[in-house]
Amino acid sequence: MSQKTVRLTMAQAVARFMSVQKTVIDGETVPIFGGVFAIFGHGNVAGVGEALHGVKDRLPTYRAQNEQGMANAAIAFAKASFRRRFMACTSSIGPGALNMVTAVALAHVNRLPVLLLPGDVFANRLPDPVLQQIEDWGDGTVSANDAFRPVSRYFDRITRPEQIIPALRRAMQVLTDPAECGPVTLSLCQDVQAEAYDYPESFFAEKVWTPRRIMPDADEFATAAAAIKLAKKPVIIAGGGVLYSEASDSLAAFAEEHGIPVMETQAGKSALPHEHELNMGSVGVTGSSASNALAEEADVVIAVGTRLQDFTTGSWALFKNDDLKIVGLNVQVFDAMKHEGLPLVADARVGLEALDAALTGWQADSAWTNKALDEKANWLNAADAATAPTNAELPSDAQVIGAVQRARKAATLVCAAGGLPGELHKLWKADRPGSYHLEYGFSTMGYEIAGGLGVKLARPADDVIVMVGDGSYMMLNSEIVSSIMLGAKLTIVVLDNEGYGCINRLQMATGGANFNNLLKDTHHVTLPGIDFAAHAAAMGAVARKVGSIAELEAALAETESVDRTTVIVIDTDPLITTEAGGHWWDVAVPEVSERADVNAAHEGYIKALKAQRIG
Repeated sequence: MSQKTVRLTMAQAVARFMSVQKTVIDGETVPIFGGVFAIFGHGNVAGVGEALHGVKDRLPTYRAQNEQGMANAAIAFAKASFRRRFMACTSSIGPGALNMVTAVALAHVNRLPVLLLPGDVFANRLPDPVLQQIEDWGDGTVSANDAFRPVSRYFDRITRPEQIIPALRRAMQVLTDPAECGPVTLSLCQDVQAEAYDYPESFFAEKVWTPRRIMPDADEFATAAAAIKLAKKPVIIAGGGVLYSEASDSLAAFAEEHGIPVMETQAGKSALPHEHELNMGSVGVTGSSASNALAEEADVVIAVGTRLQDFTTGSWALFKNDDLKIVGLNVQVFDAMKHEGLPLVADARVGLEALDAALTGWQADSAWTNKALDEKANWLNAADAATAPTNAELPSDAQVIGAVQRARKAATLVCAAGGLPGELHKLWKADRPGSYHLEYGFSTMGYEIAGGLGVKLARPADDVIVMVGDGSYMMLNSEIVSSIMLGAKLTIVVLDNEGYGCINRLQMATGGANFNNLLKDTHHVTLPGIDFAAHAAAMGAVARKVGSIAELEAALAETESVDRTTVIVIDTDPLITTEAGGHWWDVAVPEVSERADVNAAHEGYIKALKAQRIG
């Protein structure tokens, strides 16, 4: 019996395959691909472009303004969808493809799924060197797209049309696997995109992908449960894996049943509502005083779905208990075993529910739980003081955060790099899973506006507010246009401190002179005096500049009902940060310098290093 086939170009096969991949959300079968972001060029317009046109009613194509921006938006879509759905991005060869590499690294670090379909050189090599081709004198197989290899979970270069069959199957395995999850790059040689092949019809049968929930190993589970039962001062660190596993309810039940305080990473914030009495808030370098005071004493840390990066652990100097044990509940063994952790390789929800049952009747010492409640009360007082308006000429970032929160209480907050993530991690009051969306794994300046677009596409009913500094706005703002084109309203609050205020503060803290960060400290002839409101308005946004916290709150209220993207600009102080909370962060200070401030900072640095845990 001969296999039924359909004759398609390779690019048509890719488009048709993507259009029939499905998942189940809240009992409804939906496309797993939310769409394709595309900027066409000579490496993909003829092949992929024609193919996407053929499925545009089943798989929407969105035109972006910048390749990095569109990849950021696609990644944000996946994060806002808790990795249950994702998008693809296609570009031309050369600079179009390379523009996406930074975003792909972001996805790799944050364990987020996105499918990259960059065009590539001719497989037959006859036109070499084609426009925008990289030539390696010692390796004829190299192209610009090899830059994707170290930042992709799976990379493949398609040089024959039939190779796309195993490549797409492998791509879907990686994109949907909770442990392997990350970016996939299929580099599509431009001549092969247009080549036809008789593909089996079965390759285009609808396939439904559902999350794999990994069960714990019996021995690992017994060891982890035993360690927790011996704990006197346990804490839980909730990472992004809690959200991706949809384990928020299980986390709340576990913490309540056993009286264990919970602290949140940047990726894990919103796993518990801010108002939950056992939610101690942020932890680590940008941590609340409540979380950090408890973390210093903790004898068992139950690390759920977190990769324990240095901002979470205070560069591994936060935990000061000599008898500390870490229980690493994670789908990825690499993360579960960090710092000699007791691995519990399992889905977060499955693992928490199993631990809850195994620990029936056991609770943390009441004195420890009560200490946590007292520490949280003290922290809330400090946080409220930081966000309260004052008569200062220039408001702090914290005061702007307070204004945004008061004016738009139910908003979904989007941010990324700079000083804002630290203040937001401490101060934003997230009320539901996913309402706090920070890219701080790779801390990518320029993610914010494009990321907001991706969140809005994933959650069209949400009131999406993007908070962004002037430095990040300058790096990548063009997807304001995309948001207007797509009717995806964002409210963008631009905090203008006239430079890179966050790094200027770090420069000062390490003994450095104010140099090349704030605009006034750069080598310049004339300061630019940028009118961000006018710039945003020129791209089609509703835009205004406000002169005070009161005006900001009023503007946020007035524009809530506006039907297109709105940009509100406010000048802020580059030096003021929230003094309460926080922790030392390992930033190496020069060992020798002609400047006394640097030498003094180095002495302090050497002392601080002694608190770091090794191993």
